[in-house]
Amino acid sequence: MGGRNRSSSRNVLVVPQARQALEQIKYEAAQELGVQIPQDGYYGNIATRDAGSLGGYITRRLVQMAEQQLSGANRQF
Repeated sequence: MGGRNRSSSRNVLVVPQARQALEQIKYEAAQELGVQIPQDGYYGNIATRDAGSLGGYITRRLVQMAEQQLSGANRQF
């Protein structure tokens, strides 16, 4: 089970075009936090602390982006 370089993912994007933007956020977050992104795409060797920091940072950024969009949408009414 859980082999390296699994090509199938359980996460399905609601908006498939968002994949590139999410990848960009991931790399920006990793650079800012000093976390090395594995070139082969296998995250099994990344430290749990680093993975958690990266995931938390990405989540904060996505929530911030959503809040900005919602606040902008509310101003139009």
